[in-house]
Amino acid sequence: MGKTPTPHIEAKAGDFAKTVLMPGDPLRAKYVAETFLDEPVLVNQVRGVNGFTGTYKGKRVSVMASGMGMPSIGIYSYELYHFYDVENIIRMGTAGAMQPDLALRDVVLGIGACTDSNYAKQFGLPGTYAPTASYELLEKAVSVIRDMGGIRYKIGNLLSSDAFYNDNAQTTALWQKMGVLAVEMEAAALYMNAARCGKHALAICTISDSLVTGEATTSQERQSSFGDMVKIALETA
Repeated sequence: MGKTPTPHIEAKAGDFAKTVLMPGDPLRAKYVAETFLDEPVLVNQVRGVNGFTGTYKGKRVSVMASGMGMPSIGIYSYELYHFYDVENIIRMGTAGAMQPDLALRDVVLGIGACTDSNYAKQFGLPGTYAPTASYELLEKAVSVIRDMGGIRYKIGNLLSSDAFYNDNAQTTALWQKMGVLAVEMEAAALYMNAARCGKHALAICTISDSLVTGEATTSQERQSSFGDMVKIALETA
């Protein structure tokens, strides 16, 4: 572990559990901590990025927001892995469906994360890196889903995009052709940081809108009604 607190996290060494759940929204982190964890303690609120540690079924678990986009989750996951001895980060996020057989509130497990980002350039690799999830976390999450029953889910590639508003109207169709399930903005950077640190990561996303049908959930629904995803993450932790 390195020096704590860090520039972005005010927690002390030992304040975080070995597994951290990471929604993008600080309010969703607060909701998860107060709704699902026993005796949650606020350990970070720098820049309004809420971080809590409590217990779930007797196991110590933390939840902290990642913010939006790869630069943001890149900072927080790096500091958690390097300075707080965190072993596992499970992203709990929203994603836009890119395939017609994905409906609102379906769950997508990102086995891989394609990206239009230049994040991997920092590693000086002589080719194209393929960011992937931790098999251990993915296998456990699938087992949890099957035990829970009744959850519509798919496993496959996500697209981690740097652009929420893309000026190229053909972008979605091109990724659809390659079988990409859904688009979000964080998983690729998280997977790369985990690989570089020798740690574990998994992105579990709920479909919040569809690029195929135009359907969408509200911001309030995204904040507090995606309970299946939260329970999957907690049981996987």
